[in-house]
Parts: sequence; structure tokens; C-alpha cells
Amino acid sequence: MEALNHHIEKILVIQTAFPGDAILTLPVIQQLKNRNENALIDVICIPSTKIIFEASPHINSVIELEKKGKHKSLFALYKFSKQLRKNNYDAVYSPHRSLRSALLTLGLNVKETYGFDNSTLKFAYRYTVKYNLSDHEVKRNLSLIGENYSDEGWKILPEISVPGEIRNKIDVFIKNEIKTKNIIAIAPGSVWQTKVYPAEHYKEIINFLTEDGYTTILIGGETDKDLCEQIKNSFGDKVLNLAGKFSFIETTELLRNVKLLISNDSAPTHLGMCADIPVLTIYCSTVPGFGFYPYNEQSEFISFNNLDCKPCGIHGYRQCPTETFDCGYKLKPATVIEKIKKLLAAND
Repeated sequence: MEALNHHIEKILVIQTAFPGDAILTLPVIQQLKNRNENALIDVICIPSTKIIFEASPHINSVIELEKKGKHKSLFALYKFSKQLRKNNYDAVYSPHRSLRSALLTLGLNVKETYGFDNSTLKFAYRYTVKYNLSDHEVKRNLSLIGENYSDEGWKILPEISVPGEIRNKIDVFIKNEIKTKNIIAIAPGSVWQTKVYPAEHYKEIINFLTEDGYTTILIGGETDKDLCEQIKNSFGDKVLNLAGKFSFIETTELLRNVKLLISNDSAPTHLGMCADIPVLTIYCSTVPGFGFYPYNEQSEFISFNNLDCKPCGIHGYRQCPTETFDCGYKLKPATVIEKIKKLLAAND
């Protein structure tokens, strides 16, 4: 009897942007897997986000693109894409809209390719989908695979699988170092300075939290250590500086143990959604309308919008273009504290 030819679909997703964008790409990967549980889904990403994609239970293989290293030149990128042709992908989806992603897609020589209509070199993609600025990034990414929602069905939480040894590590750390379950997490940093809520404002918020009996943990990457230490120095052992101490996956597990995460418009917001905890995102130079706000039920955001200069850019800047930083300073700590009180009461 002739054997049946069962073709296993092979899919490639290209996402070489920052960690926050990587996390918001997980829901579309989850939906691709839900459509065909036998599909093999590979992801191309940058080294710093590899750990995020490796923690997804829906991804077959994670491939690093070192765009600032060995894959920097166009010739190196061409050689890289030529090597990947051997994987014989059936489809390529590129939420990332860069020139490099488009050139990589062209080099792969795959018949079914999907990108956004505002991608650089959009002709690199056989099918293009409208990039709707009014939608959340997750909803935009889902439209790339033909998933269109008229309701809130797009609100699919990103899934990160945490190994048992990491769960045990975090349990021991909380027991021995934090010594309480009354924890609030604050992520005060960002790559972009105009996204960073003023340190003195954060100090006022922490003062309120401390007086209310909470222990505050400051989280972030290695580059956030100094800022977190500057904030911590105004307090005693009720504030812990954990910046740079934990990986993205360890931080997600840590966040599952806190009452609330307060974050700038940055990657920790999305880690909070992975943990499915209450998140309050503070917007300075950017706005929720760009589509990167927390969307799980118990989360909210806050922003001072009565400014002609806001938003000044989708990513923000290293320095305030008007040299006032009114978007941060005019959002008073008292206003943020009132929002915190409501969130804590609602999720108590």
C-alpha cells in the first residue's frame, strides 16, 4: 500500500525588534500553532530576545540574526538567507517592517510571504496587509495572518513557559530576600529617556507604597541599575534594587508574585501581561494610541495629554525636543497614586 504524503507545514516568523515587540509577537505565533498543531514554526530574532522566543511552547526553533555583528553587511545577510533556504519554508510572516527583514525575505525565495503595507521594500512580500495605526500591536500582528476581529477577541495573552527550576529559584528568593507577599514592582527605566517618568516622582509614589505597608522591588536590565539605585537610596530595606539580577523569564515568574507592576511604556509592561497581573503603564512622551498598552482585564494606563508637543515620536527621544519634559513632570505623582489605589482595591 502506498504511503500517504503528510506534508508538515514549515513557517518562519521574522521579528528582529526590541524585547517588547518580541513579546507582542507571541500571540500571532500562538494562533498560527492553533490553526495547525503539526506546523513547525521557526523565529528569526536578535540575540537579546532569543530567550523570550525559546520560552514559547509553540516555537520549534529560534534562529539568531546578529544584525550588529556577523550579519551586518548585505553580503552576510544574503549568505544567511541562502543557508536558510535549505529549511524549505512554506510561508514567511514578517511583523518587523525594516529593510533588513525585507531583504532577508527576498533572499529566502519563499512563495508565500506576508508583510505590512508600510514595510520598507514592501514588494518583497507577495501579500501585504494594512498597518492600522489605531489598532493595538497584537491586533495588527494578527491581521498579518488573516485574523480580523470586530470585538475584543484579539486580546490573546502572550504565553511564556517557565521551567520548574526557575519557579523554585524565585520562590526561594522571595522567601529569603523579600520576605513578604505584599510586593509592588516598579520598572522605572527605558531605552528612550523621554519615556522615563521622573525619578523624583517615582520616589513620591514609593513613599506612599511604603507607608501603606508594601515592599517595592525595582526591576529592569543592566542599563537600569544606576537609575534604580538612585531611587532606592532614598529608602531603607523596603525597596530592593533587582535591576540586572534576573532574566526576562525569571522576571516574568517574579512578577507573578506581585500585587501590581508600575512601568513606563517599555518591555516590562508586556512581561506583566505574560504574568497576567495588574499593570499600570505610565506614558510620558508616547501615547497609548500607538498600540502598546497593557490589555489584560485588570490593567490600566495613565497619561498627561494636554500638550501640543505630545506625542513627539513613536519611540520617544534621548532628550526632550522642547527641553521641558512637561509630559513627565505635569503628570503628578498624586494623580498616579489615585490610580494605584483604585487598581489595588479592584484586585484585592
